[in-house]
Amino acid sequence: MGGTLGKVESPKKDLLPEARLEAKMVEAMKRRVSSETSVKSFNSVILKFPKIDDSFRKFKATFEEFDEDKNGAIDHEELRRCFHKLEISLTEEEIDDLFKACNINDDMGINFNEFIVLLCLVYLLNEGSTSSQSKSRIGVPYLEVTFETLVDAFALLDKNKDGYVSRSEMINAISESSKGERSSGQIALRRFEEMDWDKNGTVNFKEFLFAFTRWVGIDEAEDEDEDLAG
Repeated sequence: MGGTLGKVESPKKDLLPEARLEAKMVEAMKRRVSSETSVKSFNSVILKFPKIDDSFRKFKATFEEFDEDKNGAIDHEELRRCFHKLEISLTEEEIDDLFKACNINDDMGINFNEFIVLLCLVYLLNEGSTSSQSKSRIGVPYLEVTFETLVDAFALLDKNKDGYVSRSEMINAISESSKGERSSGQIALRRFEEMDWDKNGTVNFKEFLFAFTRWVGIDEAEDEDEDLAG
């Protein structure tokens, strides 16, 4: 199951981990947006929020199994063992790049929100690397259905098929879904600002995923768990 991340030629070794991973993400998304997407409007994605949230919550128990020391995060060694259990085959460099790119707080490890993003990146980058005998890319079929929706949602937004979402692409997508509502432009700008962390005017797939997990309420779910534990 799985394989090395996609079929993209490895970027130069002097690239930083984040740059190496982004180059692979962009190339994988370019391949994806060149094909037909099942998502026809951003509203159709919004309507799936409850089902997406359910799949994330269902996966929380699996995350807790991989969090062997029960500290609320998956460290580098736990991540390596997690990939082994899920039959995801990656190089050490790929594991390192994913860990560094998704551990946004640079703390003790990958929390649940970051873990969802990390696995979705693996899902995208492993597209086309599985054999015809095994269609599963990350070993969790119900979560792969959700990830397919997220990949399709990004592909819908990326109108010019360059692997990024621009401000104008986001405005156009929201406007098309809102059928000319006056507030649609403001909503689109607010959503874009939530995604564009580095304020460079474009959003890559990783930025999109972190924003999306907040939109469906993963952070709130984690806060509730902490309150119950307290």
